[in-house]
Amino acid sequence: MRAALWFLALFGAAVALALFAGNNQGTVTVFWPPYRVDLSLNLVVVLLLGGFTLLYAALRGLSALLQLPLQARRWRLQQKERAMHGALLDALSQMLAGRFLRARKAAESAIEQEKALEDARHGLPHGRQLRTLAHLVAAESSHALQDRGTRESHLQLALDSIPERGPASILELREGAQLRAARWSLDERDASTALERLSALPAGTARRTLALRARLKATRLSHMTEQALETARLLGKHRAFSPAAAESIVRGLAVELINGAHDPSQLQRIWLGLESAERGMPEIAVQAAQRLSRLGGEAAQVRAWLLPVWERMVDPAQSALPDQQALKVVQALEASLEGLDALWLARIEAAQQANPRDARLQYLSAVACMQRELWGKAQHLFTQAAQQLRDAPLRASAWRHLAELAGQRGDGAAAAHAWQQAALQRTAD
Repeated sequence: MRAALWFLALFGAAVALALFAGNNQGTVTVFWPPYRVDLSLNLVVVLLLGGFTLLYAALRGLSALLQLPLQARRWRLQQKERAMHGALLDALSQMLAGRFLRARKAAESAIEQEKALEDARHGLPHGRQLRTLAHLVAAESSHALQDRGTRESHLQLALDSIPERGPASILELREGAQLRAARWSLDERDASTALERLSALPAGTARRTLALRARLKATRLSHMTEQALETARLLGKHRAFSPAAAESIVRGLAVELINGAHDPSQLQRIWLGLESAERGMPEIAVQAAQRLSRLGGEAAQVRAWLLPVWERMVDPAQSALPDQQALKVVQALEASLEGLDALWLARIEAAQQANPRDARLQYLSAVACMQRELWGKAQHLFTQAAQQLRDAPLRASAWRHLAELAGQRGDGAAAAHAWQQAALQRTAD
């Protein structure tokens, strides 16, 4: 459609020109004493158009001739810029391919070419970013080559080329360089230097997933368990790990922190510093209770920490605890039954009556009865538990308690038999 309109317009112009030129009787007279020159109007128009075209072509040719030196210089600069970008791309490609020595040489070549352009007062608008990237590639390659001196030199040059204040695109390069430096320190297991470099990051950058991962590794290497736990919580909230992996990491760090407590007051502070979901984890609660018991803490406090896990263990509506965890809960409660109050005794008896076939609950109820000096009931429950328990430590302990009860009654034969069974269970274990 557009071509048809152009053809119509061209035909119309041709017709108008033919009509104007074919019937044009006008003349132009030029007086040049003593001469007189008569020219047709059509010829004058053609001569004017030809003269204008010739003059325009001459001026354009002269302008192109005068621009030749500038074009030549611009071409040379373009060749240098292309060579500089090519060197940087080659450095990145070589580094990714594992050819670190070639990568470093190519990066240094890009740096030299950028410096030459800067010295010639033809610096690029993005020259600073390009120079910084080249330094970082050279530093990364030097790190892979275990050339620490060259790595630190290029890193410092990269940081010096970027001001501490500037556009966000430039500051991101500085933050990236600091993050890479922290990772290099972690590769060398230099946790203190890594933490120092991470602490120099802005607050927003320090909360990014990559920075938090590096901080977690550094704090774990430095045995700064409390800071590592806080970092692991943040990573879990940022979904840097799967829920199962995040729970496992937090659980391991919390247990490590609990095991590092040296007195009940320190352990109490650690326990209060844990989140409610963490205090509800069976592994953490049992470990904290056992640690408090070993440190000589109050038995009532131990039982209070174990209460959520106990309720989960005896509640059939909730998922059952693994056998190993249930065994630890029973052992921890057994160690904390001193001064057992009526409320806990009622809890244990109610759980045992609700689950009469659970040998662990029979054993725990028997221990509670011993604490309350209910000797007959304790002996009955121990006798039942000793025949049904699958846990060798609890079986041995049940026979030991039966031997003690038989000794109290003066039944030497029953006591000897119970001690023999306890010894056999320990040997089997």
